[in-house]
Amino acid sequence: QVQLVESGGGLVQAGGSLRLSCAASGRTVSRHVMAWFRQAPGKEREFVSSMGSYGDTYYADSVKGRFTISRDNAKNTVYLQMNSLKPEDTAVYYCAADTHALVGAPTTRGIDYWGQGTQVTVSS
Repeated sequence: QVQLVESGGGLVQAGGSLRLSCAASGRTVSRHVMAWFRQAPGKEREFVSSMGSYGDTYYADSVKGRFTISRDNAKNTVYLQMNSLKPEDTAVYYCAADTHALVGAPTTRGIDYWGQGTQVTVSS
């Protein structure tokens, strides 16, 4: 079993920054694809970013250049640094693990484990 616990969400003004954390237990994050998804009210859950076992990173076009995914192997934790936030970034952000892949940008169908989600609200 894998447990993913997110933290770091909150309310921020447009142009501000937040850093989300995802602490994992049960599996080693560096051995799998770890990803961030988000879901805004009334919309489908969408891919934001992922990091593969070899450190390869992927980003949705909407966040490229503003968000950065990273991990701390010693803490078994994945991070999402979000800069230049926009109101359209408002969503519940979910940490996710695809334990069957080593690289790539997973779809929601490829995810084996989800965190509980953390709310990010960006005011204009």
